[in-house]
Amino acid sequence: MDATREQVPLHKMPTGTKEWADSNVNFLFGCRNNCRYCYARMMAVRFHRRARDEWQEMEVNVRIVSKRFARRQGRVMFPSSHDLFPEHLDIIEKVLGRLLDAGNQVLLTTKPRVEVIEAICDHFADAKDSIQFRFTIGSVDDELLSFWEPGAPTFEERLAALELAFTRGFKTSVSIEPFLDYDPIPLIDAVDPFVTESIWLGLMNYIPREHILETDEKWYAAIRQNYQFDHVVALYAELGTRDKIQFKDSIKKMLGLMPVQKISCSIH
Repeated sequence: MDATREQVPLHKMPTGTKEWADSNVNFLFGCRNNCRYCYARMMAVRFHRRARDEWQEMEVNVRIVSKRFARRQGRVMFPSSHDLFPEHLDIIEKVLGRLLDAGNQVLLTTKPRVEVIEAICDHFADAKDSIQFRFTIGSVDDELLSFWEPGAPTFEERLAALELAFTRGFKTSVSIEPFLDYDPIPLIDAVDPFVTESIWLGLMNYIPREHILETDEKWYAAIRQNYQFDHVVALYAELGTRDKIQFKDSIKKMLGLMPVQKISCSIH
């Protein structure tokens, strides 16, 4: 007889970085941004690869710097677990150049510094068809940014880097994940004129609960208010009709919007 047809979660939905790219390349251990919500830092601490207070001490992965890349299936994210800094420009150009020379399509992700983006735009001016920038800009409020992302650039610098890449004719997109402003719409409106592709909105996937000072608790209480169910529903309703807006898996999961697949099995 036939079993009752039922709905089950789709076997392998792309989540996290897999929503954006099929593979990734990183050349640093650690990251000077030292973002409080950093998943890579959390995993490094959990598996005893780095102490929490050592994460901002960056170490170059020599194996990746000297690696010859093949053409990979799908798009490559570069980088995914650290940021791009001016002191590593020679390495950035070397690794990115080898990825592009192999015929790869690259999603270049960063909390952008103008000096770095200008150098990349200059050096890879002929590779516009193979590079898409995705700049993480989580807030228009520098006080919020300096708390959650203490080593990262200001809003003004990130916006200037976005405008620079756009003006130079590169494909541009923005990640507002996590959105740090209770109302992210002013930020969306600010970046939209310089975005050729998409604007992604997502929650803070990892809200730390340990090592929180009493003086910092207000920041954590505020961010939890951002992600109250009714508020996220309202944002989804207001932004869902905008052509460039994409919602990350964190929002889709909260709202029960992850796809499901119907299956039918037979029992003999």
